[in-house]
Amino acid sequence: MKQPSTFVMAGGGTGGHVIPALAVARELGARGYSVRFIGTRRGIEAKLVPAAGFPIDWIEIGGLNRVGWRKMAASLAELPFSVWEAARLLDRASPVTAIFSMGGYVAGPVLLAAVWKRLPVVVMEPNAIPGFTHRRLARFVGKALVSFEETVRYFPKGRAEVSGRPVSDDFFAIAPKPRTQVLTVLITGGSQGSRTLNRAAAESWPLWKKDSVRLIHQTGERAFAELSQKFQASGLAGQVSAFLEDMPGAFAAADVIVSRSGGTVSEIAAAGKPSILVPLPTAADQHQLRNAQAFEKAGAALLVPDSEMTGSRLVEEVTRLAAEPERLEKMGEAARTLARPGAATRAADVLEGFITD
Repeated sequence: MKQPSTFVMAGGGTGGHVIPALAVARELGARGYSVRFIGTRRGIEAKLVPAAGFPIDWIEIGGLNRVGWRKMAASLAELPFSVWEAARLLDRASPVTAIFSMGGYVAGPVLLAAVWKRLPVVVMEPNAIPGFTHRRLARFVGKALVSFEETVRYFPKGRAEVSGRPVSDDFFAIAPKPRTQVLTVLITGGSQGSRTLNRAAAESWPLWKKDSVRLIHQTGERAFAELSQKFQASGLAGQVSAFLEDMPGAFAAADVIVSRSGGTVSEIAAAGKPSILVPLPTAADQHQLRNAQAFEKAGAALLVPDSEMTGSRLVEEVTRLAAEPERLEKMGEAARTLARPGAATRAADVLEGFITD
């Protein structure tokens, strides 16, 4: 009896790498295929993948891009063994139909092992500029699924298509929000929070016009206790949370979203929300800056550099947008044009296409 096809998911370290891969894995699992992950024990995949019910195998590898020379030297020393270990894991999972990669340092050894074993590689690149691993191995990619038109050029001709990044249907279901006298602003720096956005939010509290705004602020765990107490004392309407369990609900309530410009931009597009994007300046290859520039070019967002985001700048930009409701509406419509529903389904279709009789 022929064994079922197995797909191996590579990429980890952050939720932005793991959560979309899990969406694709669930789609493949629903079609009856076997799915395994390869990751590191120190990445968030060590928590999320077993919780989702998928098997995961472990390798040891560190980053190579935008790290100190000591870290780079240690990672380079680990690389040959990591590639060998990844190849061994691929042999154990045989027959492997194809490898799916979300990128990141974890994906490097797995993709090199896949090239060595001549296994098909499908990558999903959610950023305007591909990450280090996908850029370096672009010529070996069988198919690249990207989120921006400008990303297509980084891959061999005919091998890239704009599919978007998997986003929960809950974001696509968010209806346009009728305007009220009070503007609701969602501020989020991701699950870990952002020092810049946390500081700017706190600086802004005394500057808002009374009863003009409601703030929903996700601070991250480290800053929550201090900011929560100060927010309560400010007398402003809204809530400060360490982590927002119902992020689609927070998006639905918001008139404007103030955010970093990593993976969150996919949710912003799906929800059709106007945004003020503050790229993380230390992001690898300046990919957050490129993402924000793509949104700004489309008329979907305002871009404020990290060094310029202060409490007064936050109030200034939000107040200006509040005075132009038609512009807010057009920004939301422009954001929707950047959304790509069905990304997980499309990725599963592409991977399934590598099955041979």
